[in-house]
Amino acid sequence: MTASSEGKAAAVAGEQDKIIIFDTTLRDGEQCPGATMTYEEKLQVAELLDDMGVDIIEAGFPIASEGDFESVQEIAKLAKTSVICGLARANPADIDRAGEAIRPAKRGRIHTFIGTSPLHRQHQLGLSQDQVHERVIQSVTRARNFTDDVEWSAMDATRTEFEYLCRVVEAAIRSGATTINIPDTVGYALPEEYFELISKLKTSVPGMDKVVISTHCHDDLGLAVANSLAGIRAGARQIECTINGLGERAGNAALEEIVMAIRTRHDLLPHHTGIRTEMLSRASKLVSAVTNFPVQYNKAIVGRNAFAHESGIHQDGVLKHVETYEIMTPESVGVGKSSLVMGKHSGRAAFKSKLKELGYGLGDNALEDAFNRFKALADKKKHVYDEDIEALVDEGVAHMNDRLKVVALTVIAGTMGPQTATLTLDIEGQSKTVQSTGNGPVDATFNAIKQLIPHDARLDLYQVHAVTEGTDAQAEVSVRLEEDGRIVTGRSADPDTLVASARAYVAALSKLVVKRQKTAQAQQAV
Repeated sequence: MTASSEGKAAAVAGEQDKIIIFDTTLRDGEQCPGATMTYEEKLQVAELLDDMGVDIIEAGFPIASEGDFESVQEIAKLAKTSVICGLARANPADIDRAGEAIRPAKRGRIHTFIGTSPLHRQHQLGLSQDQVHERVIQSVTRARNFTDDVEWSAMDATRTEFEYLCRVVEAAIRSGATTINIPDTVGYALPEEYFELISKLKTSVPGMDKVVISTHCHDDLGLAVANSLAGIRAGARQIECTINGLGERAGNAALEEIVMAIRTRHDLLPHHTGIRTEMLSRASKLVSAVTNFPVQYNKAIVGRNAFAHESGIHQDGVLKHVETYEIMTPESVGVGKSSLVMGKHSGRAAFKSKLKELGYGLGDNALEDAFNRFKALADKKKHVYDEDIEALVDEGVAHMNDRLKVVALTVIAGTMGPQTATLTLDIEGQSKTVQSTGNGPVDATFNAIKQLIPHDARLDLYQVHAVTEGTDAQAEVSVRLEEDGRIVTGRSADPDTLVASARAYVAALSKLVVKRQKTAQAQQAV
């Protein structure tokens, strides 16, 4: 064999060993009840996924709403390296809408699907086997008019008759599908069953060796990751997953768990992904923040306790040799070695170094602003943890361009009501102060904001959680407002819960003001 042919063989082998990561956080993840993201939040998540090395981003379901269409289209414009995918049911309107949404992408994909199991055919679709078969051919053929990258999914494949599944998979391949997805839609399969299904399809369906086989496993029995890895062992080379395992019902296979399982157990899973694993922790925190879904403390890879050791036996072992109880390094997933390293005596150089360690790269002005707020926080708190710094920086970036800012807040509260809030806001450069009462200190604060910024927005969500432990922990507050179909979210963190609440509410209103102005400009243009 010549050197040239050896190089080509190695490249082919490398491609065969590559596992394509298909992230559906913005589509399937957002379908999780209560996890809806705003337009701006979707763009923020998509940008991070793109930077992290995700191969394919399923950006949404374009036919679902005008907002979904616009976010998919905008993500398609902004993506640098990821393939941008739009989901479509097996009907012309869905496919045409998805095709239009992904048109600006450097590389676009249409993902079309239809239920194939007896339960889905009979009870959801009311279609015969032949009718579903015809829909498969029509939908894939139509999708090929928009892109040569078409994925087809047999929804509820694991409960579909095997012979019929072979028939519709073959029809999709013959019609031009380049990726065939075999979903465990309801999380019903066991790993050995899923392995056998993929293996049998590979040997039973003509042309299966010419397409990429994909998995899409749900976690109803807690087996989504195990089934996905079984699919890889059987020959699947694309894994559909979400950050934090977010998704309908019990969720999807977790991206971070799939990627780190492949990296950590390379002896049994001799494959690789293109994911920059040091960004996994940041991705987890971002998705948790924008969806207001907290990550459980003992969550694998990205949970707060994933690299924590409290047991004396464990502590002793880790101090002697870290690998006694850790199978991967915290740094490999973007978690710092230590939680307590910064304080009020730390200088700019140390702060900048810590930010770099946490994965942040700030410009001079943003760095100076973050450092000043860090010093103010260090004066208030006895211990400053990595999580405190991350919350502080994320808040600063989020509010950098806000038109409304909290200048001062004084609240009088206690058992003898009503409670009183005195609030000063900077409203586009002008300082205004008002005093208001309410049923509790938060209500009084929000009433004061409403006096200064009159609005009819409804408070859809008010959520508070502590960033770290202790009575001096920063409170991280999330606020979601809705007005005339416009939904905005604001977040803030501060050791004072009321200050954080006011800033989060004002941040949301600041976004609402921008949305109002855009709507007014659009109406004037018409």
